[in-house]
Amino acid sequence: MTKRDVPPRWDRKMQQRLARGEAAALGELYDRFASLVHGLAHRVLGEERAADAVTRDVFAHVWQHPDTYDPGQGPLRTWLAALTNRLAVQRLRTTGTAALARGGPGTMEDLERTVHHASVAARADYIVQSMPAPLRAALELAYFQRRDYHQTAVDLGVTDDEARRRLRLGLQLLSTAHDTEAPDSPPGIGGAA
Repeated sequence: MTKRDVPPRWDRKMQQRLARGEAAALGELYDRFASLVHGLAHRVLGEERAADAVTRDVFAHVWQHPDTYDPGQGPLRTWLAALTNRLAVQRLRTTGTAALARGGPGTMEDLERTVHHASVAARADYIVQSMPAPLRAALELAYFQRRDYHQTAVDLGVTDDEARRRLRLGLQLLSTAHDTEAPDSPPGIGGAA
């Protein structure tokens, strides 16, 4: 099991430790997920300081309200990603609305379009980070190195059919980044922010 694969039992134990107020649990959670949280926040906001602030807000929320995570509803990683996305989008909307109120360029429609594009990009990043390594490797070869399915198969040491399957599944997962059917869904599961 890789470090990325967080077992559900770990999620339940972590939630219980946080609920008991164990500071060490918060440190462990931060060590494991800070880069994910910061990366998603940065993808939405496009600014280092704003992403730092959202990262602090996410972990402060977890510390102050550990009971808001329900292990029965899904992995802790997904819950943290959804919380990050929600807080980052709120911050983007707040700062954008304030800039418009001060007479900044653009319109509310422009702001909503920016928020939507940032949310889709964050969901796509989350999907790529979360997908199984074989699918991610196939997509990286096809996209970044411009390999076709046969070249991808050779590079990965798999059959052509397996390479096509991996590429198809990876692309199907990525296509859900544009799903706007379920508001407030976590990145990677679809949903508009």
